[in-house]
Amino acid sequence: MSKTRLAKYIGHAGVCSRRQASRLIDLGEVTVNGRPANHIDHVDELDEVIVQGVKLEGPAKKVLYAYHKPVGIDCKLKPEDPSSLIHHLPQGERVYPIGRLDKDSRGLLLLTNDGELCHQLIHPDHHQEKEYLVEVDKPLDANFCAKMAAGVPVDGQITQPCEVSLVDETRFKIILKQGLNRQIRKMAKYCGYKVIDLYRVRIANYVLNPNEVSENTYQAITLNELL
Repeated sequence: MSKTRLAKYIGHAGVCSRRQASRLIDLGEVTVNGRPANHIDHVDELDEVIVQGVKLEGPAKKVLYAYHKPVGIDCKLKPEDPSSLIHHLPQGERVYPIGRLDKDSRGLLLLTNDGELCHQLIHPDHHQEKEYLVEVDKPLDANFCAKMAAGVPVDGQITQPCEVSLVDETRFKIILKQGLNRQIRKMAKYCGYKVIDLYRVRIANYVLNPNEVSENTYQAITLNELL
């Protein structure tokens, strides 16, 4: 049986993504065969791997859910926070969000225990599309879409070119392949507008249907529906 790099093994076990696993290793939250783990460790099912006090039992059955996140839920998984997403996850399975929506935003959020899928979707090399419907605080001018689409300064860098189109006087649609922190809100602010509603409607090929997945509920989906 071949051994797997530790962070990847933890991801396959359904605990978290590989990136999150690396953070847990840095924090001393992982042990291998009774000793503190190292990033260079390679393990298999014969090794005892303990993450935050829980012994891993090998690869978990991969699951994927579409969750319709309402405003007011924080994607950080903090049990002590009553607004945390952790209180709204499927029972009996250890899943986590792929990426995030900020607390003031709503719409499609993917939940999984598949670390490889998480890595595939959030890594910038893979460029998966995310589509949003956005409402702002005043009428949009004629140059808004062209300015946003070309790229504007956000956190010391110019955003990548993207698709932007008007929906009505105060709403626009934007399709991103980038995922900077609160990116759309910051882009709109640079252009002189305040976002008052941000709704994610699509990730890759999966479109959220509120008639099938009502707010604050989730539904199992397949990889074929997503990619």
